[in-house]
Amino acid sequence: MYFLWPLLFLHVSAIRRLPIVGNVRLKQPSQEGSVRLVGDLPSSGRVDIYHDGQWGTVCDDGWELADAQVVCRQLGFSGAISVMTGGQYGEGSGPIWLDDMNCKGSESSLSECSFKGWGITDCSHKEDAGVVCESGTNITSNRQFFLDNSLGLSDDLGLLFDSGDGCDFRINIQDVSEGAKLTFCVHSTILMIYPELNITNNSRTLTVNVSQTCHPHVSAFLRYLYTRQIDVSITSAQCLHRLAFIFGVKKLMEDVGRAFTVLLPEDNTFRTQLSMYEYAVRTHDLVLQENVLQYLSWNCAYLINSPVWSTISFPMMDALLQRSDLIVKDEALLLEALERWIQGKGDEINSDQQASLLNQIRFLLIPVDKLYEIQVSSKVLRQNHEKLYLTGLLRGFQFNVLPFSKIRNQMDNMSHEYLPRIYTGDEWNIFINDTTVNYQYHNYYYGLNNRIQSFSTPAHPSALYREQTVPWQAQLFFSAQECSNYGISCTTFPVARFYGYGNQNNYASIIRYSNRLILTCKNENNIFHVQDFKNDMAVVSNNSMVLPNPCPDDYSFRFVVRPEYI
Repeated sequence: MYFLWPLLFLHVSAIRRLPIVGNVRLKQPSQEGSVRLVGDLPSSGRVDIYHDGQWGTVCDDGWELADAQVVCRQLGFSGAISVMTGGQYGEGSGPIWLDDMNCKGSESSLSECSFKGWGITDCSHKEDAGVVCESGTNITSNRQFFLDNSLGLSDDLGLLFDSGDGCDFRINIQDVSEGAKLTFCVHSTILMIYPELNITNNSRTLTVNVSQTCHPHVSAFLRYLYTRQIDVSITSAQCLHRLAFIFGVKKLMEDVGRAFTVLLPEDNTFRTQLSMYEYAVRTHDLVLQENVLQYLSWNCAYLINSPVWSTISFPMMDALLQRSDLIVKDEALLLEALERWIQGKGDEINSDQQASLLNQIRFLLIPVDKLYEIQVSSKVLRQNHEKLYLTGLLRGFQFNVLPFSKIRNQMDNMSHEYLPRIYTGDEWNIFINDTTVNYQYHNYYYGLNNRIQSFSTPAHPSALYREQTVPWQAQLFFSAQECSNYGISCTTFPVARFYGYGNQNNYASIIRYSNRLILTCKNENNIFHVQDFKNDMAVVSNNSMVLPNPCPDDYSFRFVVRPEYI
């Protein structure tokens, strides 16, 4: 099956003390039970585990591939290649925390496996254990979620699943293509709660086809059926969603879907997001499709320059080009990127599909100088669809030079063609990167604060209004005193204010400004939130968990002018 994602897993304990968004608990960077590899390569080395505030090692007594598999998956690798014994990656100096390991291979963290007890060992550091993991994309993150829908269910149900006492029903998990198979003994009474499974008193077995990639997560999923509690990470999220889809556990599907949204920024290669979208299409999860498309639309400029741009499917490209929340420098750049994508696809995209995508380009919003340039620079699309292409160019020139009153009657036929996306060309936005709170009163009145910026834009991108300018001021406040100094009242911070003055009102009858505030992660350069200004104000919650794609660090603010004819 094609739903492999880049892998991530970091076990974090003490989850019940964490804040909750709905019933999704965001794990903070606690280290208890975490593992690391000490060596020259990130995918191999001596295994260290963190316990009681200190890193220690693992003895190689009984150290086998099943144990290594747990370590590698916990670190975000797809699996283990081999185990290393006898301190081959160097001897540790701290305590030897674990000895006589006995993992089944399906545990989510090494500390969940059977062992003597913390610090109980007869080993020396000459017996420190190591692993070699399958090298692949390993995304560094510490976000993990704990879903709790237990509603007072006894913890004893989880112990019942763990022990298998009295089980009377077997679930066979298999991957026909790989020949892999797992068997779990469970209790039919629990399964009968889920009508989609069609379990009756006479049923004794159930066979489910699941990719081998997801086999390590089946045990945790089945335990959820007993307890309604489960950890979710980017490693397990898609598999858990898939299993919930197969078993008809709709509540878990919804909750994992929400976790997807927060996990979206974890992969800046965009491979995860593309795979997630295709998976959402297969499972008919419209909410997940929209979440992924929104994130990719906001980060379209980065997506265009990424290696995966050429791998996007036709349905996904079609869905993206229909959106008005695409953030790109200008429409001409989007046309160039589309042509590059079509060239890369070759015979995979037929003529009708090319024409369908070309119809999504908003020629009316391409600046007139760019329209002139692409007449000679574009080759593939113009050769294959000359009439359609020239029609778009002609309408673009007309839109640029004719008064809007002359062409307003055609707008119904143009549908979204004249509605702007979010264009971030240099002349249309200002960037504020300073988020330092400064309480010196005089700074706010004499222009010394970097969070008060003024600039001017054309009244509209069409040729008719490009020489007529509108002045703007962007303000960013982090305290009530800062707001008060500028004559406004604020109760929540940070708050952004963005307004035009001077001759902006001269165009009020023909031009509307639907401006946007874009929040960008400072350290990772991904856009994680976009919002409107209401009455020139935009309040940004300082609790990142309220936002759909929270920044792991601080963020920067981009104020974008977005004019459109009315």
